[in-house]
Order: sequence, then structure tokens, then C-alpha cells
Amino acid sequence: MSKKGWIYIAIGILTLAAMFALEYNKPKKINWFPSYVSHHKIPYGTYVLNDLMKKHFPDAIQQIQEPPFEFLSRTDSIKGTYFFVNETVSFEEAELNTILEWVDQGNKLFVASSSFEAKLLDTLNIDQRMVYNDGQLEPVFYFELVNPIFKNNKVEFTKAYYTSSFDQLDTLRTTVLGQVHTHADSTGNLTKHVNTIKQSFGNGEIVLSSFPEAFTNYFILKDHNREYTAGLLSYLDRNQAIYMDNFHKSGKSFYTSPMYLFLNTEEFKWAYYLILIGAIVYIIFEGKRKQRAIAIVPPVKNQTLAFTRTIADMYFEKRELHLITKHKIDYFLEYLRSKLHMTTQDLGDETFLRNLALRSNSTLEEVKSLMGTISKLRAKQHSTEEELKNLNKKIEAFKTNVDGR
Repeated sequence: MSKKGWIYIAIGILTLAAMFALEYNKPKKINWFPSYVSHHKIPYGTYVLNDLMKKHFPDAIQQIQEPPFEFLSRTDSIKGTYFFVNETVSFEEAELNTILEWVDQGNKLFVASSSFEAKLLDTLNIDQRMVYNDGQLEPVFYFELVNPIFKNNKVEFTKAYYTSSFDQLDTLRTTVLGQVHTHADSTGNLTKHVNTIKQSFGNGEIVLSSFPEAFTNYFILKDHNREYTAGLLSYLDRNQAIYMDNFHKSGKSFYTSPMYLFLNTEEFKWAYYLILIGAIVYIIFEGKRKQRAIAIVPPVKNQTLAFTRTIADMYFEKRELHLITKHKIDYFLEYLRSKLHMTTQDLGDETFLRNLALRSNSTLEEVKSLMGTISKLRAKQHSTEEELKNLNKKIEAFKTNVDGR
């Protein structure tokens, strides 16, 4: 290899090394996807929540990976609190009925979701509506728990342009646990909206929160927000089992791509990169030709046309026009049988002529003229050059109609 070639290779290797160094030192882009998955450490995952609950409810927490309908239908011995948190929790009709029957038996349902299905809201005789922070370029929402034991400490949340609240509450059955505040106007006055409620249902209890972000990693770890989350969790009964739902989640609860292990484990990732670099180096140095060039052998030419032309010239020079006419007619009739799928036993049959005219895009008169010429020439012992040319002209015109040109 020439000196210039080695220089180019060195430049390429240095460029790759610089690209890898920049990529390695580049800060990772924050993933704000609202997954709410228990082992996700992204801002809207719930890894911190599940870690805290394992510490504060060590003997009560159970992680449930299957649908609630299957879990609750398995046995009647399931007692405690079923905890759901996701951007949107929506049950099927049969699943919702199963959960409500389970709550009616003296259990508790805790659901944190930005929206709820209409049937659940109708069952509890409540409604939902969106709350917007009008006129604010950077919307700010203030959340607080109404129980005086929490000292009415408000926490700020600025990562959303709207939130949801409960409306048209049945005050005889419903207990307000939390509120969200927004700026009503430029004077700084705050308007209050209910966002967390508790309601008895049969022998059990249902707690609904329209602020699921309160249980995410980002919210809990920011400032003193964990006190607000802890206040919500205080409504759980630590003396009974707490079933943490892992089925109703926006994100994947497990990774389906095998490349995840390589690209998210530092050692495997660099081993993978080194294999790619080694493959590129191998292609550069070992991909060169290692044998002499193979001579190009031209393919054998098709001499059929030249042979046919030679035979035709022999017939024509010997003035055997009748044989040429006979072969011409035989080839044409074979063309009708193979191309147009016509039987050629009776060339004067009226039905045959009409069908042939339809299939060949020709007029009935043209077909009759061609078939008449063929029948006449087949009956003669000798043919003239003029008759042969006339036959050839009509056959070519007929084929042109068939091909549509």
C-alpha cells in the first residue's frame, strides 16, 4: 500500500476515535415519556415510589404483573388495597365490575390517573373537567392536601399546561382529600379545584387522584414534594396487603430488544463497538482481490434468426413459393391455436369467424377476407409471388390488431 493510502487510513481512524469520544462524553437526552413503570428511572417512571413503598411497607407490598380481572378472579382470599398509577387507567367493563365487587367486600381501591372512564365516574356520581392556567406563558399549578395535619403546604408543578379535577361531587358521600390551585387573574388570586377524593363503596373504599405525576421520580425527588406524595400514601392501610399494579402502564414493563443489554451496559456497548471497528478494518485490509482477474467469456450468440433467414432465402431462390405459402399458413394457424386459443378445423364456420374477430380486435370482414385467402391458397397446387405477398400483408395486419399496435 502506498504512503498516501496509509495517511488516509490514519485520518479515518482518528476521525472515528474523535466521533466515539464526542458521543461518549455527550450528555444523555432526558426521556420525558410518561411510562409509570416500576423499574424505570426516567423522570416519569415510578422507581423511587416503589423503592419507598418497599421500605415503608416491607411486608405489605406485592407486585402484580397480570390483569386485575385474572388476579381477582383467581381466589376469594385476596384482601387489602389495589394501587393503580398511570397517565390513564381505563378498565374493561367486566374488569371494572370485578374490581368494584372486590371493593364492596371491604377492600380499598386507590387509582391515580389523569382521566377516568365514564362508567366509574357515573358509579361514584362525580364528573371530571380540565383545569387550565390561562394567560400564563409558563403555567404553574399548586397542589395541597386539605387535612390540617399536613399544614396546608402547597407544592408547585410546572411540567404541564393543564391538569384535571373532579366536579359535581356528591358531598354526602365524598370526602375531599386534595386540591389544585391556579392563578385566576393578574392579581394573584387563586382558584381551587378538587383533584383527590375518597368515597365509601359498599363495605370498602375508593380513593381517586387526578394527579398521577405526584408518584413519579421527577416529582418525588424535586424540592420537598415527597411530603405531598407521602401524604397521599398515608391513606393506604399498612396493616393489609398493598397490590401494586404493573399491567395498566403506558410504558413497557420489560425490554423486548436483545440490543438493550448491549447498548445500556457500558462494557457490552464498547465490546459491540470494537467488534464493528474490527469488522471495518478487516474489510479494508482483507477485502482486496487476491487472484487474477477472470477473463470475460462472451456468451454464444443466438443464430436462430440467421438460420431461418438462410432457409427462407433457399426456398425463395428455388422459386418454391407454394412450400413457403404452406409453411406460412401452418405457422399462422398454430399462432391462432396457441395465442388466441382457437380451433382451426373449420376455417369457414360462421361462429369461428365471429369469435376470431372478437378475440383479435379485427372486423368480421377482415377476418373473412384473411380466412378466404388462406382457404383458397391451401386448395391450389401452385402460388404466385403476388399471392404470397398479399397473404403475408394480411397476416401481419391481423397480428397488429391482436397486439393493439
